Amino acid sequence: MINNVQTAVFGGGCFWCTEAVFRELKGVISEMPGYAGGTKPNPTYEQVCSGKTGHAEVTKIEFDEAQISYDDLLTVFFYTHDPTTLNRQGNDVGTQYRSVIFYTNEKQKEKAETFIAKLNKSGPKVVTILEPLKEFYPAEDYHQKYYEKNSKEPYCQVIINPKIEKLKAHFHELLKK
Repeated sequence: MINNVQTAVFGGGCFWCTEAVFRELKGVISEMPGYAGGTKPNPTYEQVCSGKTGHAEVTKIEFDEAQISYDDLLTVFFYTHDPTTLNRQGNDVGTQYRSVIFYTNEKQKEKAETFIAKLNKSGPKVVTILEPLKEFYPAEDYHQKYYEKNSKEPYCQVIINPKIEKLKAHFHELLKK
């Protein structure tokens, strides 16, 4: 039984990428792509992709705080996507691909605000939005563990693999053994 389980919800563009990155980290118990921040209950992928629901593609991460800190998760989150581009990550454009943190408590909000303030002092302005998590809707089954099931597909090779390699090169101490 793990007593230190916490939840973090990050949107950093395509949820396939975010899920694949966080799956590599020690202390991460589970990661689930889904949707948050919109107005339509139980949205579908097609509805979210239309940009009309207000949802972002996100990944809900359950982690053991005794093994990995929320600060470490923030570090990886900001390092593995571009938090300075509004509503865009690479070729993925629209509010559904916004850089967003859905905090689950005030401590997470404060840590994220502090982290963003530090980033803003040292580089381009971060456009990552902070919102309280009101509702999380799991993505359809075919999105779950997408990279694990489809790592040979061109999108995975061109977009996700470089993020995984970057993660492995810079955060080896945070990786699962």
